[in-house]
Amino acid sequence: MKPEHFAAALKQLGAKNTKDEWKLVEGALTLYVAHDGVALTVSRVETIRVDGELVVAKTHKGEVYSVAREDVFAVQADASPGQTSRRAGFV
Repeated sequence: MKPEHFAAALKQLGAKNTKDEWKLVEGALTLYVAHDGVALTVSRVETIRVDGELVVAKTHKGEVYSVAREDVFAVQADASPGQTSRRAGFV
């Protein structure tokens, strides 16, 4: 993903850019990354730091993932803890 696309996606999802990192005001993000046919999903990301071509994502558990920005192909906003999701089927 190009730097301007990555920044626009994070802004669209409500992330705020502080001095050197992106942080969601509410909820978390999921990063979708793929390289040479191998996919990686990084869930419940709370902070993202972009260091040149490297994206460093920290999850709610404190896990840290470093991936190439060019390998990130999608960013998703996770539901906040207070939101309930609709289940498939009849109500």
